[in-house]
Amino acid sequence: MAARDLQERIKKLIIDRRLASGAPLPTEPELMEYLGASRNSVREALKALQAMGIVEIRHGFGTYVGPMSLAPMIEGLAFRTVAGHYRGEDSLLQLLELREAVETGLVSRLAGRIPRADLVELDALVDRMEEQAARGAGLAETDRAFHATLYRGLDNVLLSEVLEAFWDAFHRVRTDLGGEPQDPKVTCRQHREILDAVRSGDSMRAEEAIREHFGNIRARLSTPAPQSPHTRHNERV
Repeated sequence: MAARDLQERIKKLIIDRRLASGAPLPTEPELMEYLGASRNSVREALKALQAMGIVEIRHGFGTYVGPMSLAPMIEGLAFRTVAGHYRGEDSLLQLLELREAVETGLVSRLAGRIPRADLVELDALVDRMEEQAARGAGLAETDRAFHATLYRGLDNVLLSEVLEAFWDAFHRVRTDLGGEPQDPKVTCRQHREILDAVRSGDSMRAEEAIREHFGNIRARLSTPAPQSPHTRHNERV
């Protein structure tokens, strides 16, 4: 039986039995019998599924349903973007535009609908960003928390994971590729404008705020020459 077929049958088993993350899979001998496959074939199929995060092999304990995270997607997306950039392609710009399109579409749905508790938290995060910018500290983690909190009210776990994947991939690549950092005071102002726009309930203003937020770096990415991957900066958007 082809390796791909074995992987698909194991995935179907997980779905058919409604196994959640962390649930134990049948033992290796049981899988061999169920699949009608050799020990080596089953092991190879499980290793491939482990690389995708679908199963987790705990040596000495057995095999379990994996976390099913987007980590493999992030790794692949980051590598593809770096490789494309050094071939002279505009892959980093494409990744930024993808994230911008997603966030622009989402933010208009949030205008006027963000819970009060989240607005208070977002205010505190922008205050923290401004304080960090004033003392020259990095904004990365606070910036990330702002975006996660902004879209939390949509109550869509998969959407949150996809946005996190875009964030991780873009900023991992951005750090590797270098570039001129944006003025942190501008970054703070842009986040304050996004917050004020969604709080006011003005969806058009919120969309414009997101576009401006991405616009500065998008303009710079339109014409850069590939740089040394050893150059490091700490830009975040």
